[in-house]
Amino acid sequence: MATTISKSTGEGSLRSGSRTKTNLSPAVLVEEALAQGNAKLTSAGALVADTRPRTGRSVKDRFIVRDATTESKVDWGTVNQPIAPEVAAELHRRVGDYLGQKETYTVDCYAGADPACRIRVRVIAEYAWHALFAHQLLRRADPREDRDFKPDIIVQGAPGYKCDPARDGVRSDAAIILDISRRTITIAGTAYAGEIKKGVFSYLNFLYPSQDVFPMHCGANLGRDGDVALFFGLSGTGKTTLSADPERFLIGDDEHGWGKNGVFNFEGGCYAKTIGLEHKNEPQIYEAIRFGSVLENVVINKTTRVADYHDGSMTQNTRAAYPLDFIRDASPSSMGGHAKTVLFLTADAFGVLPPISRLSVDQALYYFISGYTAKLAGTETGLSDQPEATFSTCFAAPFLPLPAETYAEMLRQRIERRQLRVFLLNTGWTGGPPGVGHRFPLPETRAMVRAILSGALDEAPVETDKVFGLNVPVHVPGVSDSLLKPRSAWGDPAAYDAAARNLASKFHENFRRFRKVSEAVKAAGPLH
Repeated sequence: MATTISKSTGEGSLRSGSRTKTNLSPAVLVEEALAQGNAKLTSAGALVADTRPRTGRSVKDRFIVRDATTESKVDWGTVNQPIAPEVAAELHRRVGDYLGQKETYTVDCYAGADPACRIRVRVIAEYAWHALFAHQLLRRADPREDRDFKPDIIVQGAPGYKCDPARDGVRSDAAIILDISRRTITIAGTAYAGEIKKGVFSYLNFLYPSQDVFPMHCGANLGRDGDVALFFGLSGTGKTTLSADPERFLIGDDEHGWGKNGVFNFEGGCYAKTIGLEHKNEPQIYEAIRFGSVLENVVINKTTRVADYHDGSMTQNTRAAYPLDFIRDASPSSMGGHAKTVLFLTADAFGVLPPISRLSVDQALYYFISGYTAKLAGTETGLSDQPEATFSTCFAAPFLPLPAETYAEMLRQRIERRQLRVFLLNTGWTGGPPGVGHRFPLPETRAMVRAILSGALDEAPVETDKVFGLNVPVHVPGVSDSLLKPRSAWGDPAAYDAAARNLASKFHENFRRFRKVSEAVKAAGPLH
C-alpha cells in the first residue's frame, strides 16, 4: 500500500560504516542479548530485561514534528507536543551518529496483516532484546519475498543516548519523536520497549484515516461462526485478557485497523500486563511466556529463575511480549470480516458504573470520545501508586495525532452501516473505590462477554440507571442479579449517590472541550 507521505525516510542517518546485524532469528537474538548483559533467562526460557528508571511510556517526552504535513491536521496540545523540524532532524542525526558507533540490530517487518493496507517498518535497535521485541511484536517479513526491502518508516531505538535538553531541544534525558514527513521515529534515553510499538501505532493513526481505514486501540477476536468482536480499552482494562478467549480465535490484543476488507491486526504479537498473572485465570497468556518471549521488569528468583508475577516492587506495569502463534487458537491470518460487536472496557476507580450497559449510537459515540477509565499504576512514567480517574479520548489519546471527532465519525459510520451492538463493560471496582470495594470478579466479566456475543442480551429487558442514563440488563446468565446494580453493592447508598454524582460531573466537565460533536451526542452522557 503506497503511503501518502512522499519524502525520504532519512535512511542514511545511520553511519554507513556501522556494524549492524540484520534479521537475526529469535534464538540468535537471545544469545546476543545475554552476551550484551542487559537481559537474563527465566526458568521458562523467556528473556527478562530491566528498563528502570523508565518502566512505562514517557508521555511528556513525546513530540511530533510540526511542518507543512502536520500543521493543519494534528490536534496540537499537551498530548501532541510540537517540535521544530530542524530540531528533530538534528537530534535524529545525533542519535544516528551514536548508533553508528555501536553494534546494532536491524529488523525488517510490517505493520498491518491486510496486504492491501500494510506498511514496511525497519527497526534499528541498540539492544538485541529490543530487536527481539520488534521481531515478535510486529509482523515478520519473509526473506524469500522481501529481498529488496524498502521501509516506509524507520524506527531508531537508542536507550543509551541520553538527551541534553539544552542541546537537543527536549524536556529531559529521553525523547520520542515522530517525524511524519521524513517517516522516522527516534527513541532515545528510554529502554521501555513499548515506545517502539506505540510509535508505529501513532504513525498509523495519522496515516490510515485519510484512506478510510479506521485505526483502533482494541483487542479483537473471531467466533467459530465468523463473527468479529472488538474490545476497546486502555492498559489494564482487560483487552488482552478478554480477547484471549479459549472459545474464540484471537485476531490480536491491542492495535487493529478496520478497512474495506474488514478488521485486521497491525501487529504480529501481544504485549500483556503480567502483574498478578496466574495460570488458572489466564492460561493462554501464562503458557505463551516461554523461549522467544520478552519480559520487562518482572522479578525473578535469583536461584531458580522462576518469574514472580505477583511482585510489583520494580513496577506494577510488568509486561510480556510474545508472538501471536504462541497463543492457542490464534487466527493464522490475523484478519477477520467486519465487526458485529463492540465492547468498551473501563476500570472505574470510583466503583459506581454498572458492570454492563447496552449503548445507543449516540451513547456509543459519547463514551468512545470520553474514553473513561482508571489510570492504573505504572503504565506511564511519573504515575503514582494510587489509581486515578482519567479520560483518554477514544481510549487512545496518547497515540492519536488527529482530532477525536475524526475517529468518532469513522466509528459512527461503521455502527450505522453494520448495525453493530455496542456495550460498555466496567471491569473495575464494585462496592466502592480501591481500599473499600473490590475488582469485579473475572469469571462474572467473562460471563457477561459470553452473553453479549451470543446475542442473549440483544432484546433482553433493561433498567435505566438514574445517574448515568445507561441501559442495564436486568439479568445476565451466570451473573448475580445484585451485582448488576452498583448502588446495592455499596454498604452506604448515600455514599454511592455522592460518588456517582461526582463522576457524572467529571464526565460533563471533560466533554465540554468537544465542541464539534452533535447535540445528540452531547446529550447522551450522564443525566445528572
